[in-house]
Amino acid sequence: MVTVAERLSAAGTAHALELLDVSRFFGALSALAEVNLQVRSGEKRAILGSNGAGKTTLFNCVTGDFLPSLGRIRFFGEDVTNYPPHERIRRGLRRTYQISLLFHGLTVLDNVYLACRGVSRGRFSLLRPRRDDALFHSAEELVEAVHLTAVRDSLVAELSYGQQRQLEIALALAGAPRFILFDEPAAGLSPTERSELIEILQSLPGHMGFIIIEHDMDVALRVVESVTVMHNGRIFKEGSPEEIESDPQVQELYLGGGHG
Repeated sequence: MVTVAERLSAAGTAHALELLDVSRFFGALSALAEVNLQVRSGEKRAILGSNGAGKTTLFNCVTGDFLPSLGRIRFFGEDVTNYPPHERIRRGLRRTYQISLLFHGLTVLDNVYLACRGVSRGRFSLLRPRRDDALFHSAEELVEAVHLTAVRDSLVAELSYGQQRQLEIALALAGAPRFILFDEPAAGLSPTERSELIEILQSLPGHMGFIIIEHDMDVALRVVESVTVMHNGRIFKEGSPEEIESDPQVQELYLGGGHG
């Protein structure tokens, strides 16, 4: 068993996330093939690729929803390859999903409070929380950070689709995570809502790294400093947003040559 002291010591010098020859098979299908990926602490990275490239499977392996068939996964220097999702959450990893996972019959603030409570030490307490509870204050700050203060007391069912996606980001931010995986947060958003999303992602703390899977390159390339392109379960290209956007092979593969 790795002690807290050993974990903190490793985290001081390690990458935030490291995948070493990670493969994932579903029967005879190879969804991921020998993926090697290193993301620095605080780094913002996009993973691009067409449908079936392996992006979501990669996320599932990182979060523990799927275990890799081969290879190792390290989170801030600690080998988490075989850890269940809740152990990775305890270590500061968060994720959003393509499908909303919200309590539609509760208010915005109550949803965020429950997320904060769920990653706190007192999450199993049966005592009714008071309004001066520190977690309520944390929840209010997160609601403000994702630009939902005006609807904080509204039921989630009453929110627009874009507001619900903003709320999901607030839930992912609960408990001051060290690293977040954003799974297509701009999907289905209007141009105005996409601008709002970009502003929220750009305002995240510098020490908080993330990976974003996104089909909308205009969103992804504006909020990251590095890009990985996947194809057929493998890493195809890596570089800066400018390098990837102007790469003719990426344009042909991912954009059909039609991106200006």
